[in-house]
Amino acid sequence: MSPVSSVLSAGAAPPTSIATPALWIASIGVLLALLVLDFAVTHKPHKVSMREAVGWSVFYLALPFFFALWLWTAHGGGPSVDFLTGFVVEKSLSVDNLFVFMLILAGFAVPPELRQRVLLFGIVGALVLRGIFIALGAAMLEAGTWAFLVFGAILLLTAVKIMKEAVGGPGPEREAGDMRSVRILRRVMPVTDGYRGLKMLTRDKGRTALTPLAVVVFTVFATDIVFAVDSVPAVYGITSDPYLVFTANAFALLGLRALYFVLESALGRLKHLNHGLAIILAFIGVKLVLHWAHESWPGVPTVPTPLSLAVIVGVLATVTVTSLRSGRKAVEESRV
Repeated sequence: MSPVSSVLSAGAAPPTSIATPALWIASIGVLLALLVLDFAVTHKPHKVSMREAVGWSVFYLALPFFFALWLWTAHGGGPSVDFLTGFVVEKSLSVDNLFVFMLILAGFAVPPELRQRVLLFGIVGALVLRGIFIALGAAMLEAGTWAFLVFGAILLLTAVKIMKEAVGGPGPEREAGDMRSVRILRRVMPVTDGYRGLKMLTRDKGRTALTPLAVVVFTVFATDIVFAVDSVPAVYGITSDPYLVFTANAFALLGLRALYFVLESALGRLKHLNHGLAIILAFIGVKLVLHWAHESWPGVPTVPTPLSLAVIVGVLATVTVTSLRSGRKAVEESRV
């Protein structure tokens, strides 16, 4: 089955899914169990060691491949390849999201021992928001293939924006506390001067006040909305099966907490990552527009999922190599 090509025109039956209600329940149960495990691990604030971060990263990177293997044996190669392609897209976008999380954590001077708890709250918020956007996307696809044109336009506009920032720079940086959402929050309730461990609410000078941790979490939730707008249409460009869209997002997000600490020092070296993400989003956007056009004019070609996977992996590999070479060249020039 090729889920994207199975979407019917307006007025037809909704897209089919490999998931039964029992599979949905089991998958959500496993997801909740993993989140509970993460909250248990971060219950006691501590600075994350590289050994701990690498161990959890390996664990969360292995899970989607075991899941893909199960998909292959239970439902065939089509859903398995669709899931893996969607996972690669979402994982690459989530790495870009780590740049933003890094800026937020630095802007609020979050203590090292509290950072993984902030990231975990961000992951939970992202999962909830993406679940909502996935449901909305499925409803749009049921209404007709015009949704592919909308998704494609969103991705193309996002690609242009990312490329402009990658080429010309994002412009002057602002402190995280200057965000409009944060300023509004501070007008509603007072905020304490310092962190109070894992507390988000506390008594300060005889009144209830937010701690900086609550403001940081609120800021991360606000950025999660922006990430969901970009990522959900991107994975719908790979598969229209809501179950595969959801699981690709879930597996990509689950390991972000540990991956942040593994890549914290390396993220700054991936200078060309945004160039690659812009190319990937533009490619998927064009793929969605071609699919929309194919439904109206069958002679218009479509892009098969295996080709999409090859292009995405190729772009990511290329920008990684060029980023590392650029970094080495800069070091060599500085020594001259």
